[in-house]
Amino acid sequence: MSSENSHKPSFNPITILLIVTAFGIGYLYNKVQILEKKGANNAQAGAVGNNAPQQLPEPTANLEAMPKITDKDHIRGSKDADVVLVNYSDFECPFCKRFHPTMQQIMKEYGNKVAWVYRHFPLAFHANAQKEAEASDCAAELGGNDVFWKYTDKIYEKTTSNGTGFALDQLGPLAKELGLNESKFKQCLDSGKYAKHVKEEMSGGSTAGVNGTPGTIIVSKSGKKQFVNGALPYEQIKPMIDEALK
Repeated sequence: MSSENSHKPSFNPITILLIVTAFGIGYLYNKVQILEKKGANNAQAGAVGNNAPQQLPEPTANLEAMPKITDKDHIRGSKDADVVLVNYSDFECPFCKRFHPTMQQIMKEYGNKVAWVYRHFPLAFHANAQKEAEASDCAAELGGNDVFWKYTDKIYEKTTSNGTGFALDQLGPLAKELGLNESKFKQCLDSGKYAKHVKEEMSGGSTAGVNGTPGTIIVSKSGKKQFVNGALPYEQIKPMIDEALK
């Protein structure tokens, strides 16, 4: 049979080029997706409802570099407490949402023996966290320390976490719900007057060794410091507090 009557595949150079290009783009896209997911997981693993222990990178702690506690801090409990827990947290972090009730339990169980200092540490990949942190400071400006804590408790109660779990357009209505003047609150929030303060708190935490959230530093009355890396359950953090109280 002559070669003219045989069916042979036709290899068009343009078709081959298009196939190779499409394969290359698909490969690069998958690679980027894998790297982005890995980066997010390294900074903050898991989601709300995941009961597995939180795994954060081990910090290179320099606890003595932690900024001193001042009257500008948001403090829950007695300023004369024997032990202070300085809690660096992110409103959109799922593990912070899990750890917040643990901190509330600590305050309930230990009373005036322990004080809780809340400091902001909004992670870059949590889109709403920075503005929510600023909102809590606006709440404090308009309503005082007690309203700051009520506002903070409510956000953790309501958010579904992971970046946009609490809508930014609900920050004003939440302020109104707590008795604040919503117009003045929005004016404060829109001005961005607390943006620098939030970033300074985060920078101070980073200097001390915080590299994920929550990151908590236990300070005994003698000044000795211990780092709590991640959302430890109450049963694990209690012995640390008891030791610091001795």
